[in-house]
Amino acid sequence: MRAAAFLDRLPETRWPALWLAALCLLLWLPGFFTIPPGDRDESRFAQASRQMVESGDYVRIRLGEVERNKKPAGIHWAQAGAVHALEAVGVPARGKIWAYRLPLLLGALAAVLATCFLGRILVGRRAAFVAAAMLAPCMVLVVETHIAKTDAALLASITIAMGLMGRAYLAPETFSARAAAAFWAVLGVGVLLKGPIAPLVPLLAGVTLAVMDRTSRARWWRVHAPWLAALLLGGGLPLMVLFAAPWFVAIGIATEGRFFTEAIGGDMLDKVGSGEEAHWGPPGMYAAIFGITAFPSAWIVIRALPGAWTDRMQPAVRFLLAWAVPTWLLFEAVQTKLPHYTLPAFPALMLLGARWAMDPLRQAPPRWVGWLGAVALGGVAIGLPLLAGAAVFAVERRVEVFALAGIAAGILMTWVLLGMARRAEWGRAALAGAILAVPVYASVLEGVIPRLQAVWLSPRLAAAVAEAAPGLAPDRFGVVGHHEPSLQFAMGGGIRLLRDGADAAAFLAGGDGRIAAVNDRQEAAFRAAVAERGMAVRELGSVTGLNYVRGRWVTLSLFRVE
Repeated sequence: MRAAAFLDRLPETRWPALWLAALCLLLWLPGFFTIPPGDRDESRFAQASRQMVESGDYVRIRLGEVERNKKPAGIHWAQAGAVHALEAVGVPARGKIWAYRLPLLLGALAAVLATCFLGRILVGRRAAFVAAAMLAPCMVLVVETHIAKTDAALLASITIAMGLMGRAYLAPETFSARAAAAFWAVLGVGVLLKGPIAPLVPLLAGVTLAVMDRTSRARWWRVHAPWLAALLLGGGLPLMVLFAAPWFVAIGIATEGRFFTEAIGGDMLDKVGSGEEAHWGPPGMYAAIFGITAFPSAWIVIRALPGAWTDRMQPAVRFLLAWAVPTWLLFEAVQTKLPHYTLPAFPALMLLGARWAMDPLRQAPPRWVGWLGAVALGGVAIGLPLLAGAAVFAVERRVEVFALAGIAAGILMTWVLLGMARRAEWGRAALAGAILAVPVYASVLEGVIPRLQAVWLSPRLAAAVAEAAPGLAPDRFGVVGHHEPSLQFAMGGGIRLLRDGADAAAFLAGGDGRIAAVNDRQEAAFRAAVAERGMAVRELGSVTGLNYVRGRWVTLSLFRVE
């Protein structure tokens, strides 16, 4: 009963930001410091930001010696700023991956708090708090806080902008010039983070609202003019351009236009027209995996959607649907599919779910919808740690006790929440789900993943090189058969990425004190090339592990000239 009373009082707290921040830290900090740099995107972003710090060039984005003309520089500036701030207070952060994850954690926290405070005008104070608590444990957001790239920070920009747009739509008479300036400013930040995605979400919502509010032409203008005028107050569009344009001009000059050719033609359009980097998925994929990506909150959102559609004529519900639905459909239509792409729609979905959960007159969904939500809840709560434990056994042939603890936590979570569902205690269930997700996630993120040594090949190889040759300069090390960005982050962007065994032999012959790592597929060719040159090499050790990106085992042996 004490737990039930606590859950009932929590949405009324006088310190919502404090409680939500504590929940977020409990959910996101496990594994934040201990999971090594991942391949490939995380290490690409982090290494490019590290090279910005080391070179002092904050315009061009480089990975090693190669230009990385894919995304704008906003996230790299944020990551570089985090490193500089930490080093200014004496924390050696340049080589620590968690320092590059810090802006993403802060961005995710800003998105949760924006859902709470800006969502109040849409669903009320209590439901907005519950919606924020439902957003925090969504699996896709938890994962994004542990990956040093753009999407959690982008979510903050979009959530703040859409929260302000919701205020303009519902109460244009109280929407100030300062709020309008904030709307356009955060969209400008979003453009610097990931190009057109941030302004695209409110644009799609505005078009959808125009369709949903369809009336005669004259009456349409009377309906829409107040909130459109409120958003455009003070010439906001130029403000968005002002935030983003200087860097785009600078990068265009620095790369002689290559950034735009590669970012638009080679990155964005490839994602739309084809399944880039083998990430193709059929339309409907995001709906099919929603129970996973939005765990543990999906089971409530699924129940809420039929009632939300019934209430679509209510202005707040109409706005939230206009936020979520076209954004979702856009990414369902894009050929390239990654689980985090629909994340910008999640705050709206959580607000709809919390509105339903906190409504005593809520409309019960069809029975099959309830069963679908329950299966999604229990399947992921138990299946996530079970899958993690199975991966450990498959790769390292051992039973992971943390996975067993996670399975127990998942069973307890499912039992408690389904009991609340039977009693129709949906507000309590929404909050309890977020709290009970903490041990489930912690068992995997802190207990299983960092201890799965076989897959962390790059940090282990870097440690072996450091033991064999302490203080070795990056340009004195070459590698064949493991050109992963995580190795560049572990050892420096100056390491030499060699083509084959013969190239490794030539590298060692090029100067004293060099070390080459050669994979097992190229070792015979390497030894043959060494013999042809009349060189004598000494093996310093080897590292064996699973390259999980390529899905194959590899052994890397270290050699130097005797």
